Amino acid sequence: MHFTPKRLLGATAAVSIGAAALLGAGAGAAGAAGRAYCDRAERPVWSGDPSRNMTGHGCSMPDNGRRWYTVEIDTLVESHHTTEYLNGPVDRTETLHDRTVRCMGYTTSGDTVNWFGCVPH
Repeated sequence: MHFTPKRLLGATAAVSIGAAALLGAGAGAAGAAGRAYCDRAERPVWSGDPSRNMTGHGCSMPDNGRRWYTVEIDTLVESHHTTEYLNGPVDRTETLHDRTVRCMGYTTSGDTVNWFGCVPH
């Protein structure tokens, strides 16, 4: 069996989402959402399906830890790849404005916020 980065990311997100659903059964996702804001974000798209990971810049983060985060984005850039590899050729780039994306969590590195477990919009 050949595992591609897209399939590995999808499997990781599915396991994470399943674990969160089991741990949080009975708690509404809408009530557990923290609000965040990013000036700009990038997200790759493979075969029409957006990645479950997104990189944000100029983000203001909520003060408290939550299970789900609602991320409001001024400018979301989606690179549509022709293969299932992040370093593969890009067919086109689409710029979207004033988007809201829901994500399970994040990590930070300097000014960059790496969102993960994001559901397609």
